[in-house]
Amino acid sequence: MNNSTITKDAFNFLKTLAKNNNKEWFQENKTTFKAHEADVKSFYENIQERLNVHDEIEKMKMFRIYRDVRFSKDKTPYKTHFAGSFSRMGARLRGGYYLRIKPGETFVAVGFWEPNKEDLFRIRKELEMDASDFRTVINKKSFKEIWGELEGDGVKTAPKGFDKEHQNIDLIKKKQFIFVRNFTDKEVLSSNFIEEVDNSYKAIRPFFDLMSDILTTNLNGESILD
Repeated sequence: MNNSTITKDAFNFLKTLAKNNNKEWFQENKTTFKAHEADVKSFYENIQERLNVHDEIEKMKMFRIYRDVRFSKDKTPYKTHFAGSFSRMGARLRGGYYLRIKPGETFVAVGFWEPNKEDLFRIRKELEMDASDFRTVINKKSFKEIWGELEGDGVKTAPKGFDKEHQNIDLIKKKQFIFVRNFTDKEVLSSNFIEEVDNSYKAIRPFFDLMSDILTTNLNGESILD
């Protein structure tokens, strides 16, 4: 079985890295980093196995520790967290899962970070026509207890071609459709953290099912899949 816990040693390494974010220190401690990275990757692989019990995951991606500093004022070379994403299967299923592990700032996130132009327009047209199913899903008490409020960037007034006075303009303005759940360090280091992550991912399914239905049909409800 793959690793099912995040170790305190891995957490402490990230804390120390944050205080010594330079190439010299990292090179001296690269072997230790690689060991922690392998353990954390195994943890993510365990999550992927659990996700595939109740969903279909196309791929899991662990993000590199190295920062792209070309266009950043912050020139520290390394990220001080581990992160990875899980993409749902193909055109039939949409959306993705994300997990970042960082002392004091660990969170899981789900949804649609950067929907393409066509998908975003289709979502907005659905919300323009009728947002009742969408609001029912995201406002259900059991859903909000885990995921809280819908997050994500949006335009300031209204997208081109949409009425800024529309009753659903608060949703239509969105460019991202994201939910986030934060975890304390104590929760992350507990033995049941992986179950809490998986249960959170299970709880998002009504939202994903609705969005998959929207993105695989036209406004008449007819399938657009080949």
